[in-house]
Amino acid sequence: MASAPELKLGPKLNEGKTKQIFQLADQPGLVLVQSKDQITAGNAARKDQMEGKAAIANKTTSCVFKLLQESGIKTAFVKQHSDTAFIASHCEMIPIEWVCRRVATGSFLKRNPGVKEGYRFSPLKMEMFFKDDANNDPQWSEEQLLEAKFSLAGLDIGQCEVDIMNRSTVAIFEVLEKAWATQNCTLVDMKIEFGVDVTSKEIVLADVIDNDSWRLWPAGDRSQQKDKQVYRDLKEITPEAMQMVKRNFEWVSERVKLLLEPQASGRVVVLMGSTSDMAHCEKIRKACTSYGICCILRVTSAHKGPDETLRIKAQYEGDGVPTVFVAVAGRSNGLGPVMSGNTAYPVINCPPLTPDWGAQDVWSSLRMPSGLGCSTVLSPDAAAQFAAQIFGLSDHLVWCKLRASMLNTWVALKLADKKLQACSL
Repeated sequence: MASAPELKLGPKLNEGKTKQIFQLADQPGLVLVQSKDQITAGNAARKDQMEGKAAIANKTTSCVFKLLQESGIKTAFVKQHSDTAFIASHCEMIPIEWVCRRVATGSFLKRNPGVKEGYRFSPLKMEMFFKDDANNDPQWSEEQLLEAKFSLAGLDIGQCEVDIMNRSTVAIFEVLEKAWATQNCTLVDMKIEFGVDVTSKEIVLADVIDNDSWRLWPAGDRSQQKDKQVYRDLKEITPEAMQMVKRNFEWVSERVKLLLEPQASGRVVVLMGSTSDMAHCEKIRKACTSYGICCILRVTSAHKGPDETLRIKAQYEGDGVPTVFVAVAGRSNGLGPVMSGNTAYPVINCPPLTPDWGAQDVWSSLRMPSGLGCSTVLSPDAAAQFAAQIFGLSDHLVWCKLRASMLNTWVALKLADKKLQACSL
């Protein structure tokens, strides 16, 4: 990347096996995360220099965090600063590694004799490990985490916070799993860490997610693994072996950029019966935009100009772009049924109901002749969400936004309940 602007570094806050963290003297609340050209295994029982690893790891982490942030997951990542460093929010780290597994392998097999490698976890298997190098990061139960009574950046880590981290880990894994599937790669398992943002006092995904953080099996084949396990499995460290490890890391850093690219770009075409429905339609467009979906507004009446309605329909059927039509028509809805009867594309009715005749008018959207498959959704936001769910089947970026939205809704309810309970005490 282009030469980075000079930063005024403050004191070193922490140094681990593969990175250093510096306070930014002139940017309160931010830190610089500087990667090292070092690779380790077994809590640094094996440790080697790997030229270029810092840049590879930083590129991978930056792309992963961009994907998660664009999806709507809260992270500490701010921006990539240089080839080997990124800027992040200053967090007090919660000393727990959250491990999420889709496929049984590695240490899980040693701790669970009788389980065969390749056993698939549905739902995902969650584990947590206390970060303690001297004791080889022992596995902890939820009860041990609660009894530790951690307090970081003024936030006590209780049941609410543990539940949020647990739920977030699953969502983060599923987002990355969906993204890697577009490259025909199985995300086997992953470890992540959370911190408390010292400014906002929120729990956010922190630390790094790079090729040390997961197992990746192209085509689901362990023999093709591209992650750090290749280094762990080396019987002897030779220059040739380290070059092989480096090539694997480079392969991942190049592929991870592709995770940010959409697989298929779709669009929503909103057909309104008149411009009096514009406010209703603008809500649909705004919601579509939040999912990264192009939304086009058109005015046409299936009652007064059916030929023009069908001409508009044909215009969007003829260019090969995946399309969902949304019919917005008050009173007697002719748009939805006419569209549904004349296109193989999905049609959603979203009538702008009024208080006086709404209860009667809605039946023109609900009672369809046989052979018509249009659905009816009354909320503009929900109509856009339904369209996004359709596109999410083929576009992982839309699906990831939907998955993050589910998480954020759940977290908001959890925090609201915690606040209410605190007020009731």
